Amino acid sequence: MENEERYKHLNKYLKEKFGERTLKICIDGGFTCPNRDGTISTGGCIFCSEKGSGELINYNESISKQITQYFSSYRSERANKFIAYFQNFTNTYDTIENLKSKYDAALIDNRIVGLEIATRPDCINEDIVKLLKSYTDRYYVCVELGLQTSSEDIGNLINRGYTNKQFTEAVSLLNKYNIDVVAHIMVGLPNENFDNVKDTINFINMHNIQGIKIHSTYVVKNTVLANMYFNGTYTPISLEYYLAALTYIITHISPDVVIHRISGDAPKDLLIVPEWNLHKKWILNGFDRILREQDLWQGKYYTN
Repeated sequence: MENEERYKHLNKYLKEKFGERTLKICIDGGFTCPNRDGTISTGGCIFCSEKGSGELINYNESISKQITQYFSSYRSERANKFIAYFQNFTNTYDTIENLKSKYDAALIDNRIVGLEIATRPDCINEDIVKLLKSYTDRYYVCVELGLQTSSEDIGNLINRGYTNKQFTEAVSLLNKYNIDVVAHIMVGLPNENFDNVKDTINFINMHNIQGIKIHSTYVVKNTVLANMYFNGTYTPISLEYYLAALTYIITHISPDVVIHRISGDAPKDLLIVPEWNLHKKWILNGFDRILREQDLWQGKYYTN
């Protein structure tokens, strides 16, 4: 069994779906988050910086300008088909009218074949899902839902601001309208042990999701997690722990789930620890070696 076949890679999935290589265009839609604007909290999740997850985006430009700049750059020469990916903060947290206006502003080039929306489970309702469904006659649409962990205690500690029940309700609503769901989880959160990782995968397997995005927890500047690291109340995980967790996740997740990523890329100028996060090949090569040497593959130990 070759490495490529040991788990369901996103690149291969998209190539099969669209007939050729398909890439994501990361967009900052100018959204905020109920965990930042005071609705739930003002501090955000403890690992989240002031720019959210999309640190590399030129968020001062309009949405359409971000798209046109992308297509005028060398990056657009790497493929012929693209997915507009609203990445920063909570990309369903606005009025229906504003959401439609923002999504439409990204869908301005006929090379765009998909719309991907990153959001929080507590910012999904039926009207929003109906809006997303309205795009499916022309575009592939999927929603990335933050879960991070199924431990409610750790969820409270990281100031997540929503419950597992809200995640379940959001997934059910998206399932109802046949919109693909990508669950986002993090390994190495404060107070985590390996049992928490196992519980999170068991929890995800109870849901009808189509993709998973796996990140290691890293510490960036100007975050609550950075304060915890400096005062000694948070210790980052080792590469060995992360690879062990990845191995468990991939071998126990449903074989039908697309693996969107197995590593989060911290911005080099903001990263404090762990240093190994900067070496993506250490993660990818180390993981491939484990799967190969132990003859493991996605879903090997999955039980329905």
